[in-house]
This record gives sequence, C-alpha cells and structure tokens, in this order.
Amino acid sequence: MKLAIIGGSGLTHLRNLTVRERRVLRTPYGEPSAPMVHGTVGRGDVIFLPRHGQGHTIPPHRVNYQANLWALKESGATHVIAVNAVGAINGALVPGSLVLPDQIIDYTYGREHTFFGNNPEGVTHIDFTHPYCEPLRQVLRQGATEAGIDLAIGATYAATQGPRFETIAEIRRFERDGADIVGMTGMPEAGLARELGLCYASIAVVANPAAGKAAGEIDLRAIERFLESGMTQVRVLLEHGIPLLYGLTS
Repeated sequence: MKLAIIGGSGLTHLRNLTVRERRVLRTPYGEPSAPMVHGTVGRGDVIFLPRHGQGHTIPPHRVNYQANLWALKESGATHVIAVNAVGAINGALVPGSLVLPDQIIDYTYGREHTFFGNNPEGVTHIDFTHPYCEPLRQVLRQGATEAGIDLAIGATYAATQGPRFETIAEIRRFERDGADIVGMTGMPEAGLARELGLCYASIAVVANPAAGKAAGEIDLRAIERFLESGMTQVRVLLEHGIPLLYGLTS
C-alpha cells in the first residue's frame, strides 16, 4: 500500500512532508503537472503531486488528469487523497471548513475523461455508483476525530469547467440537482482514479460561498485567506490520518 496526495489550490507543497526524492515521469498521456515528490508524513510513505503545477500555473481545464493519475499509479500509489478547493452551495458549510464529499455530478466538457476511449478489446464500463473510496473516507473521518477537526461528512460535489466562477443561475441549477459544493477539479480525476483501481477520496476545502449565496461578488482576497486557514487544517488532518491508514502507532 502506498498513499498519494494531490494538492489543489492553496496546497502546492506539503510543509509536513519529509522529502526523500523527486522523480520526473513520462506517461503515454503526456507529462504530469509536476515531478512526483516522494517522502514521509507521520512515518507513512507518501507521494505528493501539485495538481496545478509547482507554481500554480495550470488552470483546471488544462490539467492533464490522465497523466497525473497514470504517473501516480506507475509510482506505486494504491490510495489517493485529493485536496479540492470548493465553493459552498449548502448554507451550512462555512468558508474555511472541511468537507468529505460522498457523491459527485460532472458538468465538465471537453476534458479527456477516460483511459478506455480507444480500447481495441471493446467497450469498457466501470461502476461509479459510489465515486469515493469508503475505506479511505473512514480513515479521514477517524483522523479528523482524533485531531479535533470539524469535518462535514457527506456532500455532493458539482464539478464545473472553469476557470471562471459560476453564475447565480448556474448555482441555482446545481442546488436543484442536489449539489452542496462546487469546484473545478473533481472530474475527471475521480473517474480516472476508479478506472485505474485506485482507492480515491477527496478533502474539500470551502473557500467561499458560491455565487448568489452571499452579498456582493466573489472576493478573491477572502478566498486566499480562507484557503490558507483551511489548508492548515488539512495538514493537521493528514498528520493524523496517514498513520491510521498505514496502521502505525505512536
């Protein structure tokens, strides 16, 4: 077993990661967002990959999700924790808080969303009834409890194209569809992970109320502040959750 962490906006590096080496990988699908960073967190082996590149230069619709997931699999990853910045549709979710989604709706388009697009052996279907890996979600729940972190359990993630934020009408549509949070990187990442047989879960960091859920327009400076506080909680959660995943005791 080996864990990979995909960092999103606000998490381009792990401060609590003891780095052992960096590896540049080539894949049949092009280059990943950055070199694979191998190290340890809480005595557990970890591979870290910043989704948007080391300098956060790759927008959500340009991320090479296929290359990223393929490279992590080739690096030995069996489990993946993805960190995603999101907006809150559900009014009970406040900026700076953490959410553990259990469902996802894909509103993206034009992204390479499958490894089976040109399968000479025929059409391949995967089960995606439950898009997130429940054993890994349970580890994160336990880690949050031990760390004293308030983690909202269960939410539907609306994955949008980006890089622009959504209109009020779009958010109203997503809310009617049953979505609680909205972000730009949840898909096709989760689907590709399932195709590769990776145990994949997401920690969503609420960065802002979604369009129309607060007075005025979306405040980018406020997003940065809430991301910073949210990512601090993510690091603490990982420090507690990773030893649990590996069965390590203090």
